[in-house]
Amino acid sequence: MEAAQLVILAGLVIGLVYGVAGLLSGFCLMSSMRGFLTDGDGRLVRTYALAIAVAIVASQFLAGNGLVDLGKSIYLQQSFSAPVLFLGGLLFGYGMVLSNGCGSRALVLLGRGNLRSFVVVIVLAIAAQMTLKGLIAPARIALVQASQMTVSANSLPSLLRMIGVTESLSRALAAAATVIALVLFAFAHPAFRRSPGQIAAGVIVGLLVAAGWYVTGYLGADDFNPVPVTSLTFVAPLADSLQYAMLSTGLTPNFGVATVAGVFAGSLVTALATGRFKLEGYSSPRHMLRSGTGAALMGIGGVMAFGCSIGQGLTGVSTLALGSFVAVAGILLGTAAGLRGSLRVQPLAVA
Repeated sequence: MEAAQLVILAGLVIGLVYGVAGLLSGFCLMSSMRGFLTDGDGRLVRTYALAIAVAIVASQFLAGNGLVDLGKSIYLQQSFSAPVLFLGGLLFGYGMVLSNGCGSRALVLLGRGNLRSFVVVIVLAIAAQMTLKGLIAPARIALVQASQMTVSANSLPSLLRMIGVTESLSRALAAAATVIALVLFAFAHPAFRRSPGQIAAGVIVGLLVAAGWYVTGYLGADDFNPVPVTSLTFVAPLADSLQYAMLSTGLTPNFGVATVAGVFAGSLVTALATGRFKLEGYSSPRHMLRSGTGAALMGIGGVMAFGCSIGQGLTGVSTLALGSFVAVAGILLGTAAGLRGSLRVQPLAVA
């Protein structure tokens, strides 16, 4: 089997596992933030924190042993625009609240029969494609060119190397400090410690991020037909998947497209097997308008931020890239603004 075919097959398997875990655990940053900020339930946000910790440990282990060159990913560029990353994160975070979930969660819920998620997935994919290559692309490129800067340190380990710490030690110290803080935050919560399902979900999702790096960065390594080094993310892959569904005869599937297909399939099979499948729709035209607006903001913001709550929140942060922390700060702030304060998204009135 050629490397490209192996990457596609592995992407499908990774997506299947994510779809199963996502449906059974409710893994979602928006749900995590809502539970943490408004509902008084901090278990899901601890699941997310644990997933980040596991992703960092496993990904940095791969990089430290020379199995994957994370420097080839989009997250560890020497030149980037912090304002655009942060603004994109803000738009994505607020859009998550409007749509009641991110792109990956919408894909999981679509497999469960949620037709609202079908609208979210389609609108997000169209908005992302418009921002990547369409009508919005020139404005995005102009913003990036006007605000990007070239930095001598683009990650936490590289910051430590600037003060004389060796490469291997700087990687270990940066990863250890971040992981210890995340693990302490997760397991300090008694309810989370009593939730083996949530603990398992955090570990599984974190390992899937590392698996994506290994598949594209090691198994997909080919001097003649290289595969982009990437892992779990859902904004650009949803856009690619929509384009592939429309123009498949002129396109080649990639890791992202395979992952999207796998997530939907894994969720659908799990929903049917466990009796969770149920067709659901919008309660009103206003509900549909709000959801579609949120999806558009996620598509635009996700492209500007180089990723979503998974693509930056897990995959990007697993590289310890400074730009990823900027984007995640925007996502968290945008989500918090939608859940609390003067910009809070008001609950829809029940007819």
